[in-house]
Amino acid sequence: MEATTALGLRMTSLLLRGAGPTSVAGVVEWFGAMQAQDVNSGLWSLGARLPGVSLASVNAALEDRSVLRTWPMRGTVHFVPAADAHWMLELMGVRALGGANKRRETLGLDEKTVDRAVEILGSSLAGGGRLTRSECLTAMVEGGVEVTGQRGYHLLWYASQRGVTAIAPHVGKEQTFVLLDEWVPEPRRPSREEALGLIALRYFRGHGPATRKDFAGWTGLPMTDCRTGIAVTGDSLAVVDVDGVEMFAATDLLDAATPSAPDEWLALPGFDEYLLGFKDRSLMASPADLAAIIPGGNGVFRSTLVQAGRVRATWTRALTRKGVTVTVQPLTSFTKRDQVATTKALEKYAAYLELPLTVNNP
Repeated sequence: MEATTALGLRMTSLLLRGAGPTSVAGVVEWFGAMQAQDVNSGLWSLGARLPGVSLASVNAALEDRSVLRTWPMRGTVHFVPAADAHWMLELMGVRALGGANKRRETLGLDEKTVDRAVEILGSSLAGGGRLTRSECLTAMVEGGVEVTGQRGYHLLWYASQRGVTAIAPHVGKEQTFVLLDEWVPEPRRPSREEALGLIALRYFRGHGPATRKDFAGWTGLPMTDCRTGIAVTGDSLAVVDVDGVEMFAATDLLDAATPSAPDEWLALPGFDEYLLGFKDRSLMASPADLAAIIPGGNGVFRSTLVQAGRVRATWTRALTRKGVTVTVQPLTSFTKRDQVATTKALEKYAAYLELPLTVNNP
């Protein structure tokens, strides 16, 4: 399979070519987990895959408890199917706890204090409670736990990483937290081998064609577990040779392996599976373009404008109650036709926000 065809298939897998699940819960389950450390980016990642939805409707859908946010892998916040949060934390999230002791030493926290903080959060949220981030911090302070500096964030992370709490939808502009066992009273409980197969199938279905290294990088699992997961999927995954590189893709999507058309333009958030879901991003962007998308290599991804699967520009927004103004920064020369196409792609974002759009093109 040539690279352009593989990229077209990848865009189909990523649900960026107009077909796929029609609900927030369906999209999240398709991927297994979706990058969501920046909540506004995460919400638009959902909106970009659900034509015609608004930010308000996405937020409303998240209240049905089918999806939640937690730290299922790599110590990074993702949207996950609520019913899968327990086993994902046990399979992949637990690996992030290995560095917790060292981090506590830096923050001046001991194990007794950390356990006390988790106990306080558990009792404060018991009985269906839902507290904002600031209310959680207040509860810990009132219980005698210091939360200055980065301590508060670490303690909130640790409680969720342990599977005690989870991040519920925002109230206003604030995160809220709930007890995971109360929010998800009937979790799925696959065996470890079944879980490895399930996360492998979801990863390659939502990102393929992709390599084992991409899968390992996304999950944080050792390569032995990655190989086991791929083997468990059986015929559900197919081996694809992409210009001499072995990759895997969902077998039932192979018929969609056609190159993207030049008029397929997308406005994507910075923290999106489109780029963050891969270790090797060369199909989507050149090294020079990636340097502009991730300036300084600091892990902060800029929003992108994508044509036929390749990044053509980055964009930034300025948001007010009266409208959204987007400034486009091309990575290659832009024609008048490109400007028109980018504006059309950004109109979908403005419609999702239910705000008028102003575009500052070069």
